[in-house]
Amino acid sequence: MTAPTTRAEVAATACSDLFRNSGTILASPIGVIPSIGARLARLTHAPDLLLSDGEAGLYADTPAVDEPFRELECLFPYRELFELIARGRRHVVMGAAQLDRHGNQNLSAIGDRDRPTRQLLGARAAATNTVNHATSYWVARHSTRVFVEQVDVVTGVGPARAAATGASRHQDLRRVVTNLAVLDLSGAGGTMALVSTHPGVTVDEVVAATGFALHLPADIPDTRLPTREERDLIRTRIDPRGLRYREVPA
Repeated sequence: MTAPTTRAEVAATACSDLFRNSGTILASPIGVIPSIGARLARLTHAPDLLLSDGEAGLYADTPAVDEPFRELECLFPYRELFELIARGRRHVVMGAAQLDRHGNQNLSAIGDRDRPTRQLLGARAAATNTVNHATSYWVARHSTRVFVEQVDVVTGVGPARAAATGASRHQDLRRVVTNLAVLDLSGAGGTMALVSTHPGVTVDEVVAATGFALHLPADIPDTRLPTREERDLIRTRIDPRGLRYREVPA
């Protein structure tokens, strides 16, 4: 008997859908679930998706998420990566310690900017990851600690902040996928809106786990389930050892 579809598999499928109809672009997924999603997309609806080892190569094979790439397609040094990014041929899926209602991201620190209570990963390339190409976010634990009214430090730029500097035409912030739901920035003034809830999750649960007022459309569907083919690919080829459950427990 086939085991029921899990929340982790729904989230991975939602991440796969981020790359739908993208054509030949570089997928830059950060995290296990987004990496499963990118591989699933390439094996199903997005065969032209480019996958990199994160160093200096593009690869023709699509290995399991915990296995190395082996079939080098071409060398891909950083100078070519930055040129590709400048042309908009990339979709990055980043994480976030905080996200606010305007789509600003924080990866740097928690607390007062001058006297933070917790030092995090740091801004790294977050600011430049939110311009010139598509950007989405993955949040493994949807909670009021992550979804806050205002981030403590802005590392990734949301639509309102981009508009204030005249940079809107350079920004393409697509979706936020979490362990509970899918969101976007289609609310009033480019604010966070609920797109769908994962099966078994209620709108009230998402609202309670969000630290600001979400825009709630009249019709909020369930996030789609993976097809049988997609589910089998996740379980037998992309993540046979179940790393997905480290991010979203069964």
